[in-house]
Amino acid sequence: QVQLADTGGGLVQARGSLRPSCAHSGRTFTSYVMGWFRQALGKEREFVAAISRNGDNTVVESVKGRFTISTDNAKNTMYLQMNRLKPEDTAVYYCASRWGMTVTQSQSDYDYWGQGTQVTVSS
Repeated sequence: QVQLADTGGGLVQARGSLRPSCAHSGRTFTSYVMGWFRQALGKEREFVAAISRNGDNTVVESVKGRFTISTDNAKNTMYLQMNRLKPEDTAVYYCASRWGMTVTQSQSDYDYWGQGTQVTVSS
């Protein structure tokens, strides 16, 4: 079994920064993809960013240039560096993982999910 623990959310003012992290434990394989999704109040959950174990990555257009996804493979941990945050970035951020090497944006492709961490950006 796989467990994901996402932490590091919080309350920050607009234009501030946060760096949530996601620790991946349990069964491990040499190839996996990890991603971040977010769900704002009253909205559908949406893709934010994803990265494969070999570093291939993609981010959604709305956060490009502000958010950076990275991993520390030795620690089985993924990070989302969020800079120049905006109030519209307020949401619960969920990490997810799937086996394989293909970076995808579809929620249905991901097998395991963290419990979510709240990010609130005040104006």
